[in-house]
Amino acid sequence: MSDTPQMKFTSLEEIDVIHATLHRSFKAGKLKSIAARKIQILQLAYLIQDNYDAFKAAFTKDLGRPTLETAFMELDATIGDCKIAYDRVEKWARTEKAPFTLNFAASNPVIRKEPKGVVLSISPFNYPVWLSLGPMIGALAAGNCFVLKPSELSPAVSGLIAELVPKYLDSDVVRVVLGGIPEATRLLELPWGHIHYTGSGRVARIVCAAAAKTLSPVSTELGGKSPVVVDPKCDLKTAANRIMWGKCTNAGQTCVSPDYILVQEDAQDAVVQALKEAHDRFYPSGPSIPNGFGRIVNRAHFLRIKGLLDRTAGEIAFGGETNESEKYIAPTIVKGVKGNDSLMSEEIFGPILPIVPVKDVDEAIAFINARDHPLALYVFSQDAAFKAKVFDNTQSGSAIANDTLVHCAVDGLPLGGTGPSGSGYQTRKYTFDLFTHLRSSLDSPGWLDKVFGSRFPPYTARKEATLKSLLGVKLPPRPREVTNGAVKSLVLSDGGWSGKRIVTLFVGLAIVAALTQVGVVGSMWKSVVTLL
Repeated sequence: MSDTPQMKFTSLEEIDVIHATLHRSFKAGKLKSIAARKIQILQLAYLIQDNYDAFKAAFTKDLGRPTLETAFMELDATIGDCKIAYDRVEKWARTEKAPFTLNFAASNPVIRKEPKGVVLSISPFNYPVWLSLGPMIGALAAGNCFVLKPSELSPAVSGLIAELVPKYLDSDVVRVVLGGIPEATRLLELPWGHIHYTGSGRVARIVCAAAAKTLSPVSTELGGKSPVVVDPKCDLKTAANRIMWGKCTNAGQTCVSPDYILVQEDAQDAVVQALKEAHDRFYPSGPSIPNGFGRIVNRAHFLRIKGLLDRTAGEIAFGGETNESEKYIAPTIVKGVKGNDSLMSEEIFGPILPIVPVKDVDEAIAFINARDHPLALYVFSQDAAFKAKVFDNTQSGSAIANDTLVHCAVDGLPLGGTGPSGSGYQTRKYTFDLFTHLRSSLDSPGWLDKVFGSRFPPYTARKEATLKSLLGVKLPPRPREVTNGAVKSLVLSDGGWSGKRIVTLFVGLAIVAALTQVGVVGSMWKSVVTLL
């Protein structure tokens, strides 16, 4: 195996063969059993562990990324996600009972967890292991077959994945398609059980339009401009450390990277000073040294980011150095930025952090709400009311207080956007759920028609009355209209169920639930039927 394999693009004819092969495998039930799924998940973990150093070298070639970031943010995180799925897939896939209702308990309503089919995942260059293999873990855990189309912009990592997958995983279950626009276009012409796309909003529109032609379900993770609202009274040293880390990790090429700061104008200089001190602590010898700070993925992205900086009307507080031959842009803070600035025209996706001064938190909230909903929104404050005001009056994929980026690694939290920042949720169980079809199921006994036979024609008033007595709903009292000066509004009525009725209801439900557990509910229904 070479250290950094070159990408050999998949032919369009081979894409058709891959699609047909995996559909045959899915129909044959290759991953029906939990044991088969766990084998593939475990093999995926060993794919990374056995080739740890090769992945580090590939990341260095593609992104110039420090090896600690590669290990912490991608390799160890993905191995950890494999272990979580391996340990929990049996629980995740277990058939669930529907909520108990006396009317339908005898039909045993359940929710079956079933795979969607063959999943296509189109992943980006910026986290080419975690955002490529993470969806693969969830899809395999759910019992799907999987086609990965990794980014051509990270050829060393993508090529390494393509080389290793057939050595560790069943080729009838998982395939990797290498290529650019023609290969992606051919993939999108085919029907899929689910398409998952991570990248830009511009390409997402193309993906969704293509998927609509085959009615393939789609989920997207699109990023956007994630704001940071800074309370001037917060712990500025801690805030600066975490903001700078979130911005500088992977040279700012992170979908949930802090994109701009909103802070009161009279506190702007204090924030700049705190960020400068954090920068100097992080890079005592400067950020340009090898293995100290990442590089921009390619020349086109370098020129795009540099162009945003060149056109800004803001003031560069520190940083600003660039080197095209090395695709290097220094961590840069730009202050005094206005809403119509070049740095606010698109997601920066680089190590430049503009500061937008505002009058107060209300103006910060209005500024955020005037733009697309971001994938993440960060607030730094020790004031609970301040945090609540920002979170309660904005929309974003995530709402994070006093840290950046780390929410993606928290077990039990979903990662997902809203509106233009994406649709659907991923990470660990949420990825399993994303690629799982919830299939409703029940099994009604014949004798139940003695109870619900009134549903059948010919229809009569008596049958309608019978069904209403069985299934009719008694609503709570209507909301009351109240007047406060010239303002009229509706409030909930005080009336409702008395404490005695609630206690009686719960006792009755407890008895029925207990009877259900011991299999008595069917006999009870039959006894009722004999009395009708």
